Amino acid sequence: MYSLLLIIIYIAFISLGLPDGLLGSAWPAMQTQLSVPIHYAGIISMIIATGTVISSLLSDRLTKKMGVGLVTAVSVCLTASALFGFSISGTFPLLCIWAIPYGLGAGAVDAAINNYVAVHYTSKHMNWLHCFWGVGAMAGPYIMGYCLSVGFGWNSGYRTVSIVQLAFVLVLFVSLPLWQKRKEGLPDKTVCSKDLLEIFRIKGVRYVLPAFFGYCALEATAGLWASTYLVNHRGISVQTAAIFASFFFLGITAGRFIAGFLSDRLGDKRMIKIGLALILAGILAVWLPIEIDWVCLAGLIVIGLGCAPVYPSIIHSTPANFGVENSQAIVGVQMASAYTGSTLMPPLFGLIANMTGVFVFPLFLLFFLLLMLVMTRLLNKSVRNER
Repeated sequence: MYSLLLIIIYIAFISLGLPDGLLGSAWPAMQTQLSVPIHYAGIISMIIATGTVISSLLSDRLTKKMGVGLVTAVSVCLTASALFGFSISGTFPLLCIWAIPYGLGAGAVDAAINNYVAVHYTSKHMNWLHCFWGVGAMAGPYIMGYCLSVGFGWNSGYRTVSIVQLAFVLVLFVSLPLWQKRKEGLPDKTVCSKDLLEIFRIKGVRYVLPAFFGYCALEATAGLWASTYLVNHRGISVQTAAIFASFFFLGITAGRFIAGFLSDRLGDKRMIKIGLALILAGILAVWLPIEIDWVCLAGLIVIGLGCAPVYPSIIHSTPANFGVENSQAIVGVQMASAYTGSTLMPPLFGLIANMTGVFVFPLFLLFFLLLMLVMTRLLNKSVRNER
């Protein structure tokens, strides 16, 4: 039962990743068909992100009332319904309406499963969990791209992913009894509902939230703007830049698979340090003012490899740092902080780059890396002093 439940959890995270890249891959076709300005994609993205932040903050109370399994099943069902809504929408206002359940469905399940794995499974499973998110995040745009390439249209792409999501929903509802069972010898873990003021009073929370914000700001900015930096600043061809920008995400996914074999032996704190060191090396490679393009391109892959263990390790260390009784509440707030960083910082970089030039890309990434370094150091010191 323990292994079967783990498979179900991995499936849930594939379903969480599936919708994440759909809007970006479909928008050129959607924007033309809907006859709206290109920046309207940002409006839809902001609505989705707002819903995700709200449901992340509510995840503690929802999980306590409904249980992790039911929260997961209902959330994926909500997302599947929203994706189907996108597939039948022919106007921009309708897309905005369906974007509300689209976002609400993601935050609660993200926080609930992350905390469940942090409490009940080892660090390697947390890394592999996020590796499966990467599988979903890569599969979604592939499905959309296939539907567009054969002439089915973006509506068909959304409809196909919604059908896949509905299949996952059936699996999740059938598996609900598994969530009530615990592997032999596993102590009972209770979920304690807390309000935001109580959460912020917990020692160390004020350090982990900026660290999480910084990580997601760095990852999202690198993913969105790497190709533009390579083309506009380094003079690399559009085709080559697109390939290596996608390798950044491949580095994250492959890195998390590899990290799963190392994390139990090295521990969460060491994995975070290794990840941050690799990110620094990658940023320096991207920044170096040399004419050898492959150094810059390899730097993007190294940044991805460095990002790989940081997010899972911070999440997995939450029960150890703050106590099992506080972990669900704190994970929910961490998710909200993460989504805030990934939503607000890439557009901010766009504004900065518009005023100064895209050459500031590595400096922007370096700022958030330094933020993570400082905050994780202060967090570790705070936790040691508390003990």
